[in-house]
Amino acid sequence: MFLYKVNTKKEKLENFKVAISSTVKSLSNYPKIEVSFGNQISKTDQKLIKLPDLNSINNKINYEEIRAIADSKSLMVRFSDERILKNYEPEGNVSKKLYKISEKIRCEVIGSNYFKGVKNNIEKFYKYRIAELDLKNSEDKIVESFENFLRIKFFDFKNDKEIEKKLKSFTKDISDQFKGKIGELKELAIDQERFNSTISQLISEMSLDENFDDEEKRDQENENNDKQSKPENNDQKTKNKEEKNEEMSIESGVPDLENEAKESDTPDESVELEDSSRPDLKKKNINKFGDLKYKTYTEEFDEIIKAEELESDEELSRLRKNLDQQLLQLKNFISKLANKLQRKLLAKQNRSWNFDLEEGLLDTSKLTRVIMDPFNSLSFKKEKDIEFKDTLVTILIDNSGSMRGKPISVAAICADILSRTLERCMVKVEILGFTTKHWKGGSSREKWMKNNKPSFPGRLNDLRHIIYKSADTHWRQAKNNMGLMLKEGLLKENIDGEALKWAYNKMYKRKEERKILMVISDGAPVDDSTLSTNTSDYLESNLKRTVQWIETKSNIELLAIGIGHDVTRYYNKAVKITDVQDLGDVMINQLSDLFVEKNKKTLH
Repeated sequence: MFLYKVNTKKEKLENFKVAISSTVKSLSNYPKIEVSFGNQISKTDQKLIKLPDLNSINNKINYEEIRAIADSKSLMVRFSDERILKNYEPEGNVSKKLYKISEKIRCEVIGSNYFKGVKNNIEKFYKYRIAELDLKNSEDKIVESFENFLRIKFFDFKNDKEIEKKLKSFTKDISDQFKGKIGELKELAIDQERFNSTISQLISEMSLDENFDDEEKRDQENENNDKQSKPENNDQKTKNKEEKNEEMSIESGVPDLENEAKESDTPDESVELEDSSRPDLKKKNINKFGDLKYKTYTEEFDEIIKAEELESDEELSRLRKNLDQQLLQLKNFISKLANKLQRKLLAKQNRSWNFDLEEGLLDTSKLTRVIMDPFNSLSFKKEKDIEFKDTLVTILIDNSGSMRGKPISVAAICADILSRTLERCMVKVEILGFTTKHWKGGSSREKWMKNNKPSFPGRLNDLRHIIYKSADTHWRQAKNNMGLMLKEGLLKENIDGEALKWAYNKMYKRKEERKILMVISDGAPVDDSTLSTNTSDYLESNLKRTVQWIETKSNIELLAIGIGHDVTRYYNKAVKITDVQDLGDVMINQLSDLFVEKNKKTLH
């Protein structure tokens, strides 16, 4: 019997290790990653995550520690690019520790939005760890105060009075340094390069290592004086100092990034050479979604604008009437398809009920038993919450010149009717468009020419991103905006990669659990000014990398519809239509399939 219990305990420990390893692979999105516990030796040359040893089946704290650290390190693997991290690392031992903590927090913030259990695991163990802290020196205090400050600001973490007292001396200094910057850092959380750059600068401006160097010099002088006055205690002093240094080197709860993965030996292609003729590059080339080769010459002339700000109400109303007249027959056809989608969604909604409740709507089907026996109580029912109620659909429409005519008209009316239909089903809809402000480069190109035309300037045109309908705006308030797509002179060049990035950033900030991004385009990105000064595949490569990032590293479902062109070389989930009249059918059916597919997954 005793042997059986031992085996059972070992079995449970091994099962837990297997479960943790599986979780790490899933969270990190890196199936070949290896997980080791304690001093366990790595068996392969794969990327490695080291976790504390699992020493007892009954040690609940040990379990929580491993789960929290495993989650945190997995998110670092998934969302942190080591080359970018290294590129902005500040000087000084203390500054580097704070910098690593900030990157850990950034990844945890992103992960918590995707995976609900992660935040709970990490916060639960952090509460325990910080309550048990024994802060013996200034360096430990500043490191822990910094992490605590970020957790309060990014996760709304609440300190108890004891912890507040422990960390009070340094918190005010940190708060003063980061005053007015937290909102900006939150906005930059999904953009590693801009986040790393900003927080590295903030940490460097605190001059922490200079202060600690002065303290160390004073400590060294005092120690030398002690050595001269008490030579008989030299050996003991040396031993104590070694123990203290060893203790200070332990980073409690901070991931050791250098040991988590091998450093790449290849040069960092994202590092920009300083060039006085390219003043905007160093500050502006930072929001790249992992595309380290893509840059913009300047973002000074870009704009994000609401449709109603581009034209008067009278002109928008006139354009809307023009749109309705052009597509009256097609509108009726699409309306039938939209009703089909609505029936599918509402049919599921109406069939989902909880019965035999004590309150809610009266269940009339059970009235007969009350009539038969008056002592039976009345039965009530309530409609269940349905998944697509908490859904956001963003329709991103290519507003390039090649879409002029029937394609843009069909895209506009389809987006309009989809918005109305999904709104009835409690689904939020956002309609966006992307183009450029000018042909042939505009103000960006003029600035580039004045600066002696540096080679390979990156994107060289002024972006115009248009919000036709925001997610929280009712269809009736925005319906006239759709007509703007018919305005002569609006449709110019198309830079798809940055438009996708913009749409993603807007969606990321939303609270809806399910997010679907539908892109309507008629082919590859084209901007003559950019392509004439860079490689011929410059914009296309950026689009591919951006799509890959969204498809593999985000929870947004991406669907593309190509009008007359096959866009499957960019998107995994894509449909090609040859006739623009098919657009309405495809949009409705593709969305319908997405909802059905989601529901099927839920049932299993």
